[in-house]
Amino acid sequence: MDLHEAIRHRAMVRSFAIDPVDPVVLQTIMQAALRAPSAGNTAGTSWVILEGPAETSLYWQATTDEAWRTTSARSPGLRRAPVILLAYASAAPYVARYAEPDKAGSGIASRADLGPPEVPGPALGLDAAEWPVPYWLGDAAFGVMTVLLCAVDAGLGACILGNFRGEEALASALGVPEAEAWSLFCAVLLGHPDGNDHPSPSLDRPRPGHEDRIHRSSW
Repeated sequence: MDLHEAIRHRAMVRSFAIDPVDPVVLQTIMQAALRAPSAGNTAGTSWVILEGPAETSLYWQATTDEAWRTTSARSPGLRRAPVILLAYASAAPYVARYAEPDKAGSGIASRADLGPPEVPGPALGLDAAEWPVPYWLGDAAFGVMTVLLCAVDAGLGACILGNFRGEEALASALGVPEAEAWSLFCAVLLGHPDGNDHPSPSLDRPRPGHEDRIHRSSW
């Protein structure tokens, strides 16, 4: 599929058939996700792939409550998704990467305590909280966008679910290493659309025109 056609057709699908995703297609999508841009070539993002009800139920049990699972009109369609891709990111590899000599002039924090005097100049913060832009979240977003476009190209549906609860329980169930401080960026549901989607009310919101969002030469 042409790239621009994939961009035009990309939309969030929230109701899935139970049909499994072809393993070769899934592998191709994940390999593409790992080719997404990565600040400093740090590659500080990781994915957990959950396939089939026995595995995907771990996600639903940890991140949703029984009342939602039994009463929400969207719950059945979402929970039928045969694949859930969990996008994880860790700040630590980026903090370490941008403290290296070739990134010495890239940011805000003093390098005074980083070692030899032959490595002068400022670096990005040695504390992740000091970073004006968290590169690890940007890298996670690049990977997720790649997955969404690849899903369209493969004739699949996908949607993003933000994380609002249960991250610790989910990490424990999945064996996510605590020492590396991985955080869940989002979940991507992947599968074949069943045609019974519930359109989001957000689609009815007016959007600013192109002229309000694209500025040439100055704002």
